[in-house]
Amino acid sequence: MSDHGAAQERALDAAESLFYRRGIQAVGMDAVRNASGVSLKRLYQLFPSKEALVLAFLQRRDERWRQALAHHVEAHPAPDERILAVFDWLHTWFSEPDFRGCAFINSFGELGGISPGVAEQAMLHKRAFREYLAALVTAAGRPADLADHVALLAEGAMVTAAITGSPGPARQARSAARLLMGAS
Repeated sequence: MSDHGAAQERALDAAESLFYRRGIQAVGMDAVRNASGVSLKRLYQLFPSKEALVLAFLQRRDERWRQALAHHVEAHPAPDERILAVFDWLHTWFSEPDFRGCAFINSFGELGGISPGVAEQAMLHKRAFREYLAALVTAAGRPADLADHVALLAEGAMVTAAITGSPGPARQARSAARLLMGAS
């Protein structure tokens, strides 16, 4: 990896950790500099503004989040199991010691009203997640509207788990998804 790429990765790693743990508005570029070891001048060469850094963080997080989910889900051979595996993966994520909710929901809550770029990134992430669920539902031969229900269950579980600090909402949402699948 080039020096440019290494500095960019260190800055994004630091930004992701800080933004996710403390919130975007609470973290200044100085904190990212201190945590990454990338000089402030270099940081601004890589990311001309804090918003550019935030958008890069969200884009990378989206890619990694969706890849991790797909990797887990696709390990299950049966189509119905894949739908339910989404909730198993959410449970594992919610159980992580540093879980603080969905970065996209958090970012939208902080900046969605004043940053069209952040609002767009959150919308794109949620749309991609919904489309992924729709593909799972279609592959299972289930009615298309089940995808909307599963998406709402997953999104509700994310918010509830973040607020309560418990992974339990993933299990509850999984049970509800199983009931919906039985009814369809």
